[in-house]
Amino acid sequence: MNRDFIADAAKKTGETVKVAGWVHSRRDHGKLTFIDLRDRSGLLQVVLKTDAVGDAVKGLRDEWVIELEGEIKERPDNLKNPNLPTGNVEMSATKLTVLNEAETPPFVLNDETQMADVSEENRMKYRYMDLRRPVMHERVAKRSAALQFIRNAFSSHGFNEVETPILTKSTPEGARDYLVPSRVEQGHFYALPQSPQQYKQLLMASGIERYFQIARCFRDEDTRGDRQPEFTQLDMEMSFVEQEDVMALNEEILTALVETLFPEKTIQEKPFPRLNYADVMKEYGNDRPDLRRDKNDPNLLAFAWVVNFPFFEKTPEGGWTFTHNPFSSPKPEHMDDLLAKKNIEGIIATQYDVVLNGFEIAGGSIRNHKPEALRAVFSIMGFSDEQIEENFGHMFKAFSSGTPPHGGIAWGFDRIMMLLLNQPNIREVIVFPKTSDGKDLMMDAPSAVAAKQLREVGISLRSNEKNNE
Repeated sequence: MNRDFIADAAKKTGETVKVAGWVHSRRDHGKLTFIDLRDRSGLLQVVLKTDAVGDAVKGLRDEWVIELEGEIKERPDNLKNPNLPTGNVEMSATKLTVLNEAETPPFVLNDETQMADVSEENRMKYRYMDLRRPVMHERVAKRSAALQFIRNAFSSHGFNEVETPILTKSTPEGARDYLVPSRVEQGHFYALPQSPQQYKQLLMASGIERYFQIARCFRDEDTRGDRQPEFTQLDMEMSFVEQEDVMALNEEILTALVETLFPEKTIQEKPFPRLNYADVMKEYGNDRPDLRRDKNDPNLLAFAWVVNFPFFEKTPEGGWTFTHNPFSSPKPEHMDDLLAKKNIEGIIATQYDVVLNGFEIAGGSIRNHKPEALRAVFSIMGFSDEQIEENFGHMFKAFSSGTPPHGGIAWGFDRIMMLLLNQPNIREVIVFPKTSDGKDLMMDAPSAVAAKQLREVGISLRSNEKNNE
């Protein structure tokens, strides 16, 4: 007999079925034992009689993995549970098989009210247990549905999903890189990508024209509630477009995502309002304002675009750096100033951000697709010609080969899910997150490695080397 998921078995009143899962809870009533059996699809009340299933029932404990066969029966009217999707039926078990026993769980999984007293560190150390909770299953399912929706939406608009490399080149363009030593070329390193920025522009140079990716990105930065060392973003790029083209498409898909998968949510204003960066900073003091008219409504979504960002800002040392992305293009009317490297503080970028309820959830721009314009950006930032060529020579070669105008955007997917699922931080919507100090408590990472491994990649530690033996 094939196994049925609980949600399907519950529809088979009068039939004998096989189900399997975890013991969610157990209640003894003399000669009868009641358990709630849990699988990914739901809970099912099961009635077990010792004379029907044997003495194995006496040892059952929470979180044991078992398999059951029996008849699905309708419960008496006074015993139906309207709060449970399967609450109108129960199984009368005739066969019980214990598939695996379990130690006492580190925290109670069948009572959400008790989870408030469980520390986040304990939840993350035993994340595989934490994920068994139905509420966590629901988040995983919603995240999966959102990813699938995004893939279908961009594919329907003629985009190709392309995977870009994880091992790439370290270039000075943003946050601190995670470095990976090369065993073959000792003394040289790969970097994990902070974003697929350069690769997606090279895809535009390749004539792909419409690209998207659910990308894993890595930044060696201090974590916070809406930031993790590794994270997921929706990354897209398209050729032969202007700023309005990219903004219109992404607003369409974001709106459809909410209205299709989160119908309980209300988008405060459609189309999304457009806000000028200088005005936003003057009125709110930051560039990601919370525009909700009723901040006590958890289902109200106040999307907005912020545009007209300054291209450059002063560094603490008195030089210039980019505000968002060195590969952005200036507004067409500011291109001459960029090329002449004058009026730097007044150059406006074709940068556009999406903000939602006080968070930046997406950012993009029309890119510089001409090598002379990109060289001017890095020159303004103080790079020498030699540094520019060493770090970005591959980009200039590509742009010199006939690259079309192009632009794109990246969504902070974890932040979006955090907001749509009304969670306080992105750790609640990431299956295996890191702690606030970047640790994986479940895997005990980062960790020391053997001295042999270090020697193979030509690395010697100044201290603690004995601990790696």
